[in-house]
Amino acid sequence: MTQLFEPIKLRGVTARNRMWLAPMCQYSVTNKDGAPTDWHLVHLGSRATGGFGLVMAEASAVVPEGRITPQDAGIWSDGHIEPWRRITDFVRSQGAVAGIQLAHAGRKASTFSPFADREGSIPVSEGGWETVGPSAEAFTGFAAPRELGVGEIKDVVRAFADAAIRADKAGFDVVEIHAAHGYLLHEFLSPLSNKRMDEYGGSFEDRTRIVVEVVDAVRAVWPEEKPLFIRFSASDWVDGGWSVQETAELSTVVADHGVDLVDVSSGGVVAEAKIEVGPGYQVPFAHEVREKSGVTTAAVGLIIEPDQAEAILKDGSADVVMFARAGLREPSWPLRAAHELGVASSDAPYPPQYIRGAWR
Repeated sequence: MTQLFEPIKLRGVTARNRMWLAPMCQYSVTNKDGAPTDWHLVHLGSRATGGFGLVMAEASAVVPEGRITPQDAGIWSDGHIEPWRRITDFVRSQGAVAGIQLAHAGRKASTFSPFADREGSIPVSEGGWETVGPSAEAFTGFAAPRELGVGEIKDVVRAFADAAIRADKAGFDVVEIHAAHGYLLHEFLSPLSNKRMDEYGGSFEDRTRIVVEVVDAVRAVWPEEKPLFIRFSASDWVDGGWSVQETAELSTVVADHGVDLVDVSSGGVVAEAKIEVGPGYQVPFAHEVREKSGVTTAAVGLIIEPDQAEAILKDGSADVVMFARAGLREPSWPLRAAHELGVASSDAPYPPQYIRGAWR
């Protein structure tokens, strides 16, 4: 048995292996009401039948104005519960853990879908909306946001908690708080986007305050037996930005507040960052966060081949591996990994309908 195929238990939830599908926006809500569609059922369901241990649904907005695009999924309404439950029921029936990422896009909201022939912010006159952020600092090429008031920050915190309640009712086993990729919570963390001088800006403690408040609010309503994750961008890839050392420090803090796993990514808060992309380019961040904080971590970022993923676990860089682009290309990536690593069919996550794929 390879480490990739070892189960891992977090609180009362056990994932059958350590190959997990990363949350990836699909920009495929057709009626713009935030409800997932047949596309989401097939996209997430096929990865469950394909053997992933955990299948994480995309960044789902906790309020309508928290959507990246009008085509984003949401969980701000009770009307979203049943559409999501249809998906979680199928994912879990295939032996996978169902997760959802709770998100607010902040100053990077109200933008055109990648499938559109235009880029940047959608004008209000064309169906866009006013964006918000920690400060009235625009992301390059986007409309300037309005600075959130302290009362509005409290509203955002409550929105995350309310979304977690709906996620539980929708049958999700895991929720992940999105505090990465230049979206709202990350915008508060980074001094490149947070210019506030009150209790939510300036020092490390003040810039991280909203994240700790969101963690506390979500953990208070999320069932004790279900694990809570958080995704951080470990580095802004710009001098003077959020750093991996701060990520490790905050990981220790949130673990004390009930977070069970830190999902380590990077970048996204400023457009001019020079990111050195290559195979496994973010894995060293996961390794450092794990080593310095002692927190269970997930690694992600151009992890493509089974032996590469296995090495990440064996050398202690992470406890689980997240797959994004590889998971898009190959819904049954874990089954290929089992085949290439010589894992017995009885130890691999083959659905009965696919067991002939294990024959050599």
